[in-house]
Amino acid sequence: MPRAASIRVEVKPTMLRWARERSGLDADDLANRFPKLADWERETVRPTLKQLEGFAKATHAPIGYLFLSEPPIERIPIPDFHTIENRRISRPSPDLLETLYLCQQRQEWYRDFTRSLREEPLPFVGTATLESEIEPVAAEIRHALDFDIEERRRCPTWTEALRRFIEQSPLSTG
Repeated sequence: MPRAASIRVEVKPTMLRWARERSGLDADDLANRFPKLADWERETVRPTLKQLEGFAKATHAPIGYLFLSEPPIERIPIPDFHTIENRRISRPSPDLLETLYLCQQRQEWYRDFTRSLREEPLPFVGTATLESEIEPVAAEIRHALDFDIEERRRCPTWTEALRRFIEQSPLSTG
């Protein structure tokens, strides 16, 4: 029986190119790290499962995606995403998508956690819309959190500000 490291897997060249381009990594750097990459893309050699796992990790592509027949359409999973000068992002970076997905997972966890404690929704949740003015909404958030700009300015670093913010939280056990 062949070892898992030596099992060759079939991957469509379009999926390898998709992962390479999506990663934004330099093609020469990837070719140096994966010397057979050009052969994989030409389908003259198949990668081993271990090589493909390394390639997926290097390109921040989910390994399962590499077995698809065509690249997925990745959209930014939030309704309103502003960039500098409101430029459109044609392809979100893997790091951005990973960060957004992680934040969504954490929000879902916290939502479930508060439900398990039978917590009532906070009164300000849902009061702002995409049409709301930014400054008044930010002021309301600072007021609701009881952590204003002056309090933040008294903190020498962001880690100190986070520590103080956590200490004043009603969920803090300290």
